[in-house]
Amino acid sequence: MRKHRKSLFSLEVITLYTLLCHGLRLERYMKVVIAGAGEVGTHLAKMLANEKHDIILLDDSPEKLAIISREVDLLTIAGSAHSFHDIKETGIAKADLFIAVTPFEERNVLACLMATYLGVGRTIARINNSEYLKPQYRKKLETLGIKELIYPESLAAKEIVASVKQTGTRQLIEFSNGILILLGIKIRDNAPIVNNELQELSLKNKGILVAAINRENKTLIPRGKDYIRDGDIVFFITTRDKQQVVFDLAGKKPFEVKNIMILGGSRIAQKAIEKLGDQYRIKVIENNLERCEQIADRFENVLVINGDGRNLELLKEEGIEKMDAFVAVTGNSETNILSCHLAKSIGVRRTIAEVENLAFMGIAENMGIGSLINKKLIAASYIYKFTLNAEISNVKCLTASDAEVFEFIAKPNAKITQTPIKDLNFPEEATIGGIIRGNQGYVADGDTQIQVGDKVVVFTLPSGIKKLERYFK
Repeated sequence: MRKHRKSLFSLEVITLYTLLCHGLRLERYMKVVIAGAGEVGTHLAKMLANEKHDIILLDDSPEKLAIISREVDLLTIAGSAHSFHDIKETGIAKADLFIAVTPFEERNVLACLMATYLGVGRTIARINNSEYLKPQYRKKLETLGIKELIYPESLAAKEIVASVKQTGTRQLIEFSNGILILLGIKIRDNAPIVNNELQELSLKNKGILVAAINRENKTLIPRGKDYIRDGDIVFFITTRDKQQVVFDLAGKKPFEVKNIMILGGSRIAQKAIEKLGDQYRIKVIENNLERCEQIADRFENVLVINGDGRNLELLKEEGIEKMDAFVAVTGNSETNILSCHLAKSIGVRRTIAEVENLAFMGIAENMGIGSLINKKLIAASYIYKFTLNAEISNVKCLTASDAEVFEFIAKPNAKITQTPIKDLNFPEEATIGGIIRGNQGYVADGDTQIQVGDKVVVFTLPSGIKKLERYFK
């Protein structure tokens, strides 16, 4: 059995995406075993190691392990995720969390069962079959020792659907079924709020708060003296009844989407089609004939074209210029970025690209191609919450930003409930956007007093995450 340990190198700050599960509490510093050194496992190992957790990475490829061990301070073990002996070698009995994210669903499920038998505290399995998420099956899997399931393709599809339905924004996040909402909007020079100080915006528009700004690929947690510039991506927190006011301030006119072209017939594409329903006219372009036939058989309301989506003439023949939205979810990030750029240049108003190569995220944002989707970040955000010593009901990442938004639950005797927000000495890297109390949502200001049981929406940079624990634990 080969084992490696190397010193910690500088790590890229990782953005966190969609989280859809109930809050749990675990120790601040944990022993975490990750099975699978693919893109998701490697990405997650880097993020958790950066938080000083004790990480053990198990994979049957010594080559993959050697690469990550040169970059990250962790223990790597060359072995099989479906071997009792190899899992035991990780010291699983003393681990707090076991995460199975190999490319093989059945191996992940089996590995979690084996890890539970060997004494791990909690398990998470990555799946690609939505049947496992049905209540009756999920309950059975939980009794067998699989505590959590993650289906990144389904979560990515939800992001796509939200982006299609809410035009005018780069990102829409709902808290407690829309009691509070977050709108991420790209600001152009025609917006009334360009060059206005935020304190002026707050005075004139009660119930609207600018919680974060992405400017030239850097994220700011703004204060009253900061102002909004042309080209900023601004994240507003507000209530549903003030949504149109935000659009007016940002100079945006939402439009209805009816015609959608999807490039690529991947699982993400199929889950998105399923969630979109039959109220849209959808056209899918896929170069694999067998997959085309599968999609055509599964979705009667979808027109499927067998062809190469990189072919400009094909896209024009299929009426790309008549589309309201263009979604690129092939397995190639470059293809997705360039095709969305092309769609934008032709006049498609809404474009969405799956960009799995993290190195291309900044490039894609600078090209102004629209919304970006990344499964690895979604998977990481789901799992990340299990490492925080606070009760969390939701966590999302802000698109094209390294900031995260958490929905904490204020517990009895928590520091956050002891004094108004202005007297909390809250970390500079974070800000409280709003609170949800019962069925009412409130945008926060300095005089807001948080009560026990409130859901508190907090925006933070990565450097502020651990500092927040002392306010909510």
